[in-house]
Amino acid sequence: MNKYMEVATNLARENLKTNNGGPFGACIVKDGKIIGKGANMVLGTNDPTAHAEVVAIRDACKNIGSYDLTGCELYTTSYPCPMCLSAIIWANIKMVYYGNAMDEADDIGFRDEYIYNYIKGINKDTIKLETMDREETIKLFNEYKEKTDKTIY
Repeated sequence: MNKYMEVATNLARENLKTNNGGPFGACIVKDGKIIGKGANMVLGTNDPTAHAEVVAIRDACKNIGSYDLTGCELYTTSYPCPMCLSAIIWANIKMVYYGNAMDEADDIGFRDEYIYNYIKGINKDTIKLETMDREETIKLFNEYKEKTDKTIY
């Protein structure tokens, strides 16, 4: 077994004993060194965003003092859900190694396909999105556009 996938798997295995979340673990590696680790902590923290990949990204960013994880690899026990994929992309991670496939997560009760269907235009009643007060909120965007000391990410 790959040593980094073994770390992710052990995090998930330990997590099963705690009931903090599902059987998911992840670690982030840069230049051959683990810089972030995480297990699914959704139940233990009452935080629906505390998936293993997001927890590992938060840990890695804290450890290196940057939001940019360019050059890192992520090892995770399952194909990342849509939220985690988005976080991985925003963090600039270009390589993800995963163990179990999306349909295997579905088989044990996780509903990633539900969100993918929403993105595809199916299940549009999942959430209602409506524009409000754009006349005021666009002013913030315009102010930001004019800033000379901003960092684009």
